[in-house]
Amino acid sequence: MAEQARQPQVRTASSKRSLSVVSSAALAAAVLGGCSSSGGTAPPYDLRTASVGGVGTVIVDGQGYTLYLFEPDNHSSSTCTGSCAAAWPPLLLSGGVAAPRAGSGALPALLGTARRSDGSVQVTYGGWPLYRWVGDTRPGVATGEGLNNFGGLWYAVSPSANAVH
Repeated sequence: MAEQARQPQVRTASSKRSLSVVSSAALAAAVLGGCSSSGGTAPPYDLRTASVGGVGTVIVDGQGYTLYLFEPDNHSSSTCTGSCAAAWPPLLLSGGVAAPRAGSGALPALLGTARRSDGSVQVTYGGWPLYRWVGDTRPGVATGEGLNNFGGLWYAVSPSANAVH
């Protein structure tokens, strides 16, 4: 239960500041709004690479949002659940979708999935379960890069499946 008491931390180049816990309604709107496949964008589980300011070329989802790994996962099943998963939504396969797809720059051999404790199927890259950060309010940013919260460090994922530092 100590996990729920932690507040996500956001670091900027000049200072650190705390984010308040995102309300469930705002979180749902942000997550669901970013997962729409209308308007010609690819589904979230279509991974590709993109150049993201401050971190370079990284793996992004079908809408262009930066994807992150969580160091405590250590190339295994997800350790981010509950309030952690509310702040760092796991990249999940939609019902009926059997596997993620590799787009430009993503290596098909590194794509995979892992079953979460709630039975959902999370997309992995190089064995790392993948997440988005609710602080990334638009594609092409990586405001979650290097954050230390929910018991570990979060990093954008390189095309070779390494943490970007």
